[in-house]
Amino acid sequence: MSNDGGGVDGVTYILDPADERVDDYRELNSIAVRAEMEGAEFFMGEGYVPIERMLDSGHRLRSVLLHPKRLKRFIPVMARPELAGVPVYVAEQHVIAEIVGFNMYRSVLASAFRAPTPTVGDLARSCRRLVVLEALNDDQNVGAIARAARAFGIDGMVISPTCNDPYQRRTVRVSMGEILHVRVARASADDWPGAIDTLHANGFHSWAMTPDVDAVDLWDLVVPDKVAIVLGAEGHGLETTTKDATTHRVRIPISPDVDSLNVGHAAAVTFAVIGRPSTGAPGPR
Repeated sequence: MSNDGGGVDGVTYILDPADERVDDYRELNSIAVRAEMEGAEFFMGEGYVPIERMLDSGHRLRSVLLHPKRLKRFIPVMARPELAGVPVYVAEQHVIAEIVGFNMYRSVLASAFRAPTPTVGDLARSCRRLVVLEALNDDQNVGAIARAARAFGIDGMVISPTCNDPYQRRTVRVSMGEILHVRVARASADDWPGAIDTLHANGFHSWAMTPDVDAVDLWDLVVPDKVAIVLGAEGHGLETTTKDATTHRVRIPISPDVDSLNVGHAAAVTFAVIGRPSTGAPGPR
């Protein structure tokens, strides 16, 4: 059940949490349910900036769901041609809570169709700077890495078969929507870590980021024309087979009083370094 948007053209108020038109927004906190629901068809964005990044990146919106207090700021966005024909739903707090499955205050949500994804080979042939993620299971870390990648000119992202979905709601939010501007290719289960060989065949060097004592100091490496930065999950790090598949093992020198860097911070440091003119001799293959 719904009524009109209180005089705002293109807005529909949702009064019944069971309204099928807002099914895209159900059980937002359940990763398993969301994965099955969204599949390869759509994804969620949360917040004004991520939603505008959705539009800027060419993703086509399915619908928008707002708290009434968020409507006024969203009205200028509704004037964008990309919003033509896109349903904009507004619901009170208690209705939104029943829809999404928890108390989500000041809601600004949108669902969008997923774009076709490139292959590892596509990225290898068209990019010069890549980040490769193995088995990252924290959506906030993936989001932070994507945001840093965009900030420092990384062209694309390759993810392992067991890496988190980079289009999870929290990932999109933490990245401030920048993940939507990053070309992402997921390696298949039978092509990991073989996907790294695909990069090598296309002229890439690959740097396995690791605290191993025998790794080459990041500051001592000459940055090659084409380089892929390979990162593993917090704590566990990269698998030995993955490190063995790369051309270099690389460590970031930090204070001996500090155990390690968060993977998102390590990624940002490394991206910044490879974006600068380098000195020194390259490490061994």
